[in-house]
Amino acid sequence: MVMTHHDVIIIGGGQAGLATARAATGLGLAPLVLEASDSATGSWSHYYDSLTLFSPARCSALPGKPFPGDPDGYPARDEVVDYLAAYAEHLDAEIRTGQKVVAVTGAGPGGFEVEVEGAGTLSAARVVAASGGFGRPHRPHLPGLEDFGGTVLHSSQYCGPEQISGRRVVIVGGGNSAVQIGIELAEKASVTLATRHPLRFMPQRPFGRDIHLWLKTFGLDTAGWARPLLTGGKGTPVMDTGAYRQAIAQGRPDRRPMFRRLDATGVVWADGTREDVDVVLLATGYRPELGYLSKAGALDSTGMPLHRQGLSTTHAGLGYVGLEWQRSFASATLRGVGADARHVMTALRARPGA
Repeated sequence: MVMTHHDVIIIGGGQAGLATARAATGLGLAPLVLEASDSATGSWSHYYDSLTLFSPARCSALPGKPFPGDPDGYPARDEVVDYLAAYAEHLDAEIRTGQKVVAVTGAGPGGFEVEVEGAGTLSAARVVAASGGFGRPHRPHLPGLEDFGGTVLHSSQYCGPEQISGRRVVIVGGGNSAVQIGIELAEKASVTLATRHPLRFMPQRPFGRDIHLWLKTFGLDTAGWARPLLTGGKGTPVMDTGAYRQAIAQGRPDRRPMFRRLDATGVVWADGTREDVDVVLLATGYRPELGYLSKAGALDSTGMPLHRQGLSTTHAGLGYVGLEWQRSFASATLRGVGADARHVMTALRARPGA
């Protein structure tokens, strides 16, 4: 059987994949987007109900389509889902949903073969892995977690406070999602944030403008020296207008140093005291879900991609879009995927022999 040979196959139809498809069409290529779910909205429809963006609408648009509504407002989850669906509908690219890629292998100078579950194999001169950096919930090793008899949830499984209302909850993690979930949940349950370092709040709107505008204006997104300030140090920065800091100061929820261990029914805190706990909620982030590239030898021993600024260091013609800190602080966000997509597609278009 003769396979149709595509200019570029983009794996993932969320924000990264859609931005990459637009960049490809702008360069005269005809992309094919393969999305495993039944809609081209990425992971957004699976996040918790009350999730809001940490960047304003004016900073949260994909190339070519402004985000509707108040430009200084912070869009909610369902607004993002609607925006991405509308973006996909008007994109001049072929998007196939329900197409789960199970393997990508090199096919010599001609490019790649892409195996789709239940749908055979496709070929392409170029492949972009745009399934993002949030496909694999990260569950860290915690002493005693395997012995804990209560409920263990990852934040990806959390929908809203009614899910665990009235219970004693310990949230592991101190980033934006952990704090946002903790404050919401504290209205319905007894909640503690357990973190290795004190919470580190970053002003959301210094000098009256959102911090994302300042980062973009002064080029701090891509400044290497600024990275420790934005993501490093002791504790993950939490964007805050002041409301989060106030709620934590009032104990809604409270914050404690990371516990020593879990046992069958609870936790042993850092000071040696023990407490029964009903739920441990892991707000511990995600890792890229790129197992389909393992046969190609494009990943390291931990499953992370071998790349430089989104361009594979193992395979010419292979790129990535949507990874955390791929090229900037904003790389894994609606605000940043457009620039990364242009960078990657411009380089891949020039690939010799493609």
